[in-house]
Amino acid sequence: MAEFTFAPLTPVALLDRAAAAFADRLAVVDGPLRLSYAEFADRCARVSSALAGSGIGRGDRVAALCSNSHVMLELHHGVPARGAVLVPLNVRLSPGEIAYILEHSGAEILVATHEFEEVAAELARNAGIPLVRDYGSWLASVAPDPADRARIDETDLLAINYTSGTTGRPKGVMYHHRGAYLQAVAMASHSQLRPGARYLWTLPMFHCNGWCFTWAATGAGATHVCLRAVATPEIWRSLRQESITHLSAAPTVLTMISEDPAAGPLPARVHVDTGGAPPSPALLRRLEPLGFDVTHLYGLTETFGPLAINEWQPEWNDETAETIASIRARQGVGNLISRPLRVLDAEGKDVPANGTTLGEIAVAGNNTMLGYYRDDAATAEATRSGCFLTGDLAVMHPDGYVELRDRRKDVIISGGENIASVEIERVLDAHPAVLESAVVGAPDDKWGEVPVAFVTVRPEFSVTDDELTEYVRQRLARFKAPRQVVRDVLPRTSTGKIQKNLLRRRAADLRNGTR
Repeated sequence: MAEFTFAPLTPVALLDRAAAAFADRLAVVDGPLRLSYAEFADRCARVSSALAGSGIGRGDRVAALCSNSHVMLELHHGVPARGAVLVPLNVRLSPGEIAYILEHSGAEILVATHEFEEVAAELARNAGIPLVRDYGSWLASVAPDPADRARIDETDLLAINYTSGTTGRPKGVMYHHRGAYLQAVAMASHSQLRPGARYLWTLPMFHCNGWCFTWAATGAGATHVCLRAVATPEIWRSLRQESITHLSAAPTVLTMISEDPAAGPLPARVHVDTGGAPPSPALLRRLEPLGFDVTHLYGLTETFGPLAINEWQPEWNDETAETIASIRARQGVGNLISRPLRVLDAEGKDVPANGTTLGEIAVAGNNTMLGYYRDDAATAEATRSGCFLTGDLAVMHPDGYVELRDRRKDVIISGGENIASVEIERVLDAHPAVLESAVVGAPDDKWGEVPVAFVTVRPEFSVTDDELTEYVRQRLARFKAPRQVVRDVLPRTSTGKIQKNLLRRRAADLRNGTR
């Protein structure tokens, strides 16, 4: 094919478009710093040239220990333009965990923002790699040179994103340019990003490259409003003073936002994308009067973030409020650029679309990973059916929408009956006294496993454990009711997911009387 009729798909092209079309528009807000798209593009080009000056070339790994900042945004554009591979580091991991990722990924240089300079210096020294200590001076030391941009093949490795590793060593998920570009286009389309939109960075940019919104908002000519730490008072200040139109967050962050003393109806509606766990209908009902229009997305690190969207259909607006909240909690259908989701039984066959038969979600298409870096065995296991097996159990509704029921590892088998922890959690979360809940299985001599509920109760309510248990019994089969209720703050990963592996261990200790 003639070169002038074909161009490789890469998110690098999205900044090129924005710089040409929106040169004078506001691109980035990071505290007092304001950058136009022309200035932003210049800085990203300087990143590529500074990397070249540091000896970083095609395929070399560039690790980033950065807050949600202009620095992290510039690395997302400048590193792939150089043909190098971005390794976004989870800033909440321990130094030992980060050291493992630096070694495993083969990182050749580390860039850190000032919040993490001290730990970054030790990590870089121990890894024997250079640290960019003064990012501003590093950029100022070079002039942007187009020759420092690499010729990209769309199947080139773009980034290695490490899973949270709650059940073992984190795995390095390999992203390619084609998938990142297409995923960014899908996110911009589904979120209706446009020039004038203002995207608040409540989602960590290190997580699935910010669900590819690092590139999506750029391509749309929207404004990135950086949030260097998730603090709900600052979120509410930004919502009101920065005229935020869009944000993304896990349900746990949305719960924090809705419960903050500063919470109150906004002057204009805000588009919210949520994922990482199913939002409870109770949470969705709390958010609506505040001015948040919530869209439920579903995905994994292995799928460039959200590969499915609960695409809202206008006829559903005529349903009851309870039905609408229930529909909104579904995971939905494949996004604009993904292939249709499938739900497979144990034999690898599609389950009937009846809304009740349980199976495992399986996906394939442009927004699935190249594989796990340096882990062929794990790659083969996850793709043994010819597609990526997510480990998530779901049902397929007659209208083609998928609804998640549980993680395979989170299903509770009690007396031979399968109990979905999500089902119990939705009931508990609907109780007015419950802020949030998590249900896990605990060993039981008679039943094999029994449900144990961990709940956070609103301080203004008084409710007994027996009352919560009875509340579940009145709404679900009695064997699904928790055998024990534990009041506590729920432990979470850095991306807001509840650490059920820790709760399972605690539940086992409690049932055994060791705690």
